[in-house]
Amino acid sequence: MHLIVADLLYRLAPLRFGEPVTHVYNPLDYARKGYDRYCEKFGGAPKEVLFVGMNPGPWGMVQTGVPFGDVTMVRDWLDIRASIESPENPHPRRPIDGFACPRGEISGQRLWGWAKDRFGRPERFFERFWVANYCPLAFMERTGRNRTPDKLKKKEKIPLFEACDEALRRTAVMMEPRHVVGIGNFAYRRALAALAKMPIAIGRISHPSPANPKANKGWSRLIEKELLQQGIKL
Repeated sequence: MHLIVADLLYRLAPLRFGEPVTHVYNPLDYARKGYDRYCEKFGGAPKEVLFVGMNPGPWGMVQTGVPFGDVTMVRDWLDIRASIESPENPHPRRPIDGFACPRGEISGQRLWGWAKDRFGRPERFFERFWVANYCPLAFMERTGRNRTPDKLKKKEKIPLFEACDEALRRTAVMMEPRHVVGIGNFAYRRALAALAKMPIAIGRISHPSPANPKANKGWSRLIEKELLQQGIKL
């Protein structure tokens, strides 16, 4: 995983993003200790299922370095703690407090909360599953509003997606999953594009974000049904 991350960072370093994006955070850089701890504890291959999210959230991976990394779930269930640095040019409305961040990430609470309720111990979950983000960068507008990768300008998306596609392909080769599951439509579409030539079943589950109305009516029950429809038994 270290080589995949190193190559991805190398390809992302020269990329630049213009208005309305004013700030770009890369937690694989300043929060690398949290991400490395996540990989060291749980990243052993192979995995049966590779979950793929979109990109870091401002109160999740941006703070802890762990995908969908709600502070409480990462600290208390995954048992990961790490010192988190600060990105260059932090947005004044999006401070990095690391594991002292007082806010929770609902998507992360739902994802890891489901894993905890279903599997009990994280080791049991990670025997079969891995969770990654397609894009490691978080984009913010002048107001502090989050801007998702699909909303970037076309000329900005092309080199970004090329780098992230390659990292996803290499992750799939390393993890050898039978299923890749996009968490939401964007991640699903990118997985289809990046892994088109690989013999892997690619599916999707509903995103746990509170912005998704279906997720607010029992996300765990919903995605278990969706996983079962894809042949993933729990």
